[in-house]
Amino acid sequence: MRRLVREIEVRPSQLVLPMFVSDAPGEISSMPGVRRHGLDEIASAAESAVAAGVGGLMLFGVPADDAKDDQGSQGWAEDGILQRGLRAVRDAVGDDTVLMADTCLDEFTTHGHCGFLTPEGTVDNDATLAAYVSMAVAQAEAGAHVVSPSGMMDGQVEQIRAGLDGAGFQDTAILAYAAKYASAFYGPFREAVASSLEGDRRTYQQDPANRREGLREAELDLAEGADMVMVKPAGYYLDVLNDVAAVSDVPVAAYQVSGEYAMIEAAARRGWLDRRAAVTESVTAIARAGADIVLTYWAEELATWWK
Repeated sequence: MRRLVREIEVRPSQLVLPMFVSDAPGEISSMPGVRRHGLDEIASAAESAVAAGVGGLMLFGVPADDAKDDQGSQGWAEDGILQRGLRAVRDAVGDDTVLMADTCLDEFTTHGHCGFLTPEGTVDNDATLAAYVSMAVAQAEAGAHVVSPSGMMDGQVEQIRAGLDGAGFQDTAILAYAAKYASAFYGPFREAVASSLEGDRRTYQQDPANRREGLREAELDLAEGADMVMVKPAGYYLDVLNDVAAVSDVPVAAYQVSGEYAMIEAAARRGWLDRRAAVTESVTAIARAGADIVLTYWAEELATWWK
């Protein structure tokens, strides 16, 4: 009877698995079960996730420290780690899943910020946009079906759309990180990508206290032509997610971030909660709030449970 009247049934095809590709592979201590994949293993890891039935893969590049510079130029270099990872995955799985790429500079810069810095040390929004366009085109050339600007620069969607169209990638979609908050729950991710950040990103990410601002940011990206919009984090921003889902005429994604993952894993390892039940409930809640797509580090495992 409960199954018959259930309102929300999350499908494996709604799940996207974030993956890290690096020249220095290894386990991530704060995210048990998640690792940085080397180029020699990223393809097989992608094939495993696709076989499980996930709807998509989101790739993040983790360059070596000596490959970083103040502008993050490896982010759009043809031989940059992310472009090499995208080509390896696309060669392995083709169009059997949706291949997404994170379109941001923070992993590639020596200062760890998502954009170029002015001499005064503030982020230069307009100068950064040209780099985002270069990144998006490089990612599309490497095989990404979807580029995902996550830096929260004003005008990023409009500029990237024009750049992709001008380069002949009219069919490459844009998933905009539309409502991205300056959250305390990104800590394990920063270990995963070996972030160089000192300080915070509060000048261009949103205040966790602001609900209406999240909706406003999403509406701006929709007006600029985003094909999908994202709310990040997910579990602690279900009100914002619901607001965005209520007005969006394109699919809405939510990112269950590293801190959300790490907390459940840590509690489960101590026997404080039922791991499978907690993972299932957390992702179901995100879909219940309005997400059409959920990015979660449990995507492959959930897909096997829900087949």
